[in-house]
Amino acid sequence: MLSFLKPAQRFVKGAVAGLSTLALVSCVETTGSSGPKIDASAPVPVALLVPKGSSNSGDALLAQSLENAAKLAIADLGDVKIDLRVYATAGNPTTAQAAAVQAVDEGAKIILGPVFGEAANAAATAVAGRNVNVLSFSNNTTIAGGNLFVLGPTFDNTADRLVAFAKGQGKGNIMTVHANNSAGLLGNTAIANAITRNGAGNAGAVGYEFSQEGVIAAVSQIKLNAEQNNAQTLFLTANTSGALPLLTQLLPEAGLSPATTQYMGLTRWDIPAQTLELPGVQGGWYAMPDPTLTNQFQTRYAQAYGGLPHSIGGLAYDGIAAIGALVKQGKSDALTTGALTQGAGFQGVNGIFRLRADGTNERGLAVATIRDKKVVIIDPAPTRFGGAGS
Repeated sequence: MLSFLKPAQRFVKGAVAGLSTLALVSCVETTGSSGPKIDASAPVPVALLVPKGSSNSGDALLAQSLENAAKLAIADLGDVKIDLRVYATAGNPTTAQAAAVQAVDEGAKIILGPVFGEAANAAATAVAGRNVNVLSFSNNTTIAGGNLFVLGPTFDNTADRLVAFAKGQGKGNIMTVHANNSAGLLGNTAIANAITRNGAGNAGAVGYEFSQEGVIAAVSQIKLNAEQNNAQTLFLTANTSGALPLLTQLLPEAGLSPATTQYMGLTRWDIPAQTLELPGVQGGWYAMPDPTLTNQFQTRYAQAYGGLPHSIGGLAYDGIAAIGALVKQGKSDALTTGALTQGAGFQGVNGIFRLRADGTNERGLAVATIRDKKVVIIDPAPTRFGGAGS
């Protein structure tokens, strides 16, 4: 049939996977809030919940990578002692709930993990009445709050970074293109909120059914809406394993040229690397962690374990490093919500981050573009936060 159908073979269902990121730290000012008292002079019991035992073959590699990264972080803490206890969740909520209860029964003062949203929610709910905080590896902000924090990169964070950048570049009249599935709708909401927060222009939104036919059918409406609303920037929620290759081929062919309308993405456009070869992504903007820091972590991990970490392996390192930095202050309330959400944030393996009181997070991200099939950083990631995080 037609040549543009080929990229659609890469469609997969499901939400966008989290990226790796974060954690080491600064001096903190703690406040009285929920969380256990600890003895900072003794090893602090920390539970690590990983998807070991899952029927999904990829979860075994993920579980091992998280455990390895956590141990690497512990080795870097110096005088701070962490008593790491690893619990298998099998990747399901029921087992995660039982593991969380067992961990707290056995003395855990904080829980790191689980990975998946439903499992993280079950674990946090199970120990909410026990005064223990949970730092999950999820990026699902709908589960965040109370004693549950998400460490994974969020749509809201990425949307804020890119909308602010686009506005600063004089391309602040932004139109959203999203799939009519859960990830696409969440992305659309994140972008709309970021446009409002940053005082940018909202040039409307066009949704499409998450299928090859759905994308093709939406192209003419996307072009029409962009022209009618004088969109300067097209913000795409699609990822590289979904509609992105098809959209970035069909829209320019339909006359919506990247030379006159800036293309921008809510997800990483450089993963997998072969995406960089696509003509339609050239010149597009997207956000990513500081690549130098990411490469340093991957190199250290490879030297220690003989291979690269899973893409979210850095979250375990960062969680441990943040815990260690707080414990290092020597205060009994080091693991309370007040301490965890201190405004200065933490320095992570992929850049700065801080936890918010609503359970979400903020990360310092770089803005990248693709030029001649290569990643080029056009606005570096910040190295410190300005203002309080709450």
